[in-house]
Amino acid sequence: YLMRIVVQRVTQASVTIENQVKGEIGLGLLLLAGFTNDDTEEDLKWIASKVVQLRIFSDADDKMNLSVQDVQGDLLVISQFTLYALTKKGNRPSYIQAAPPAVAIPLYERFVALLEEALGKKVQTGEFGADMKVALLNDGPVTITIDSKNRE
Repeated sequence: YLMRIVVQRVTQASVTIENQVKGEIGLGLLLLAGFTNDDTEEDLKWIASKVVQLRIFSDADDKMNLSVQDVQGDLLVISQFTLYALTKKGNRPSYIQAAPPAVAIPLYERFVALLEEALGKKVQTGEFGADMKVALLNDGPVTITIDSKNRE
């Protein structure tokens, strides 16, 4: 199994927990990140680097040529174990591939730190395991999925 991330280009996004805004960005990327027991430091580094350099923002000629760094955008990262929903049997998804909190929380915190390092500024976050309301204006829409094992 592999780390899985959904990248959404946004003009704005926020996460609210118990009616309090916890994280909020304007132009940038909303990241939904899921972790497994097998994820390594290399996986986290590779995805963090890939996200920050992904050229999905429009340049002056309206070509997707610029990264979130180039446009001085921000990042909002939300942990999302439901990215591992297994839906083959029955109608209730199974999440056995997702890392349990004891494994996932340190991975999530490390991933956020690596993103901050790569972007050179603070990254907005939700709260691991909380009931979060995520609002976003997907720009494009542009939505991309990245799996850590797809780097070969």
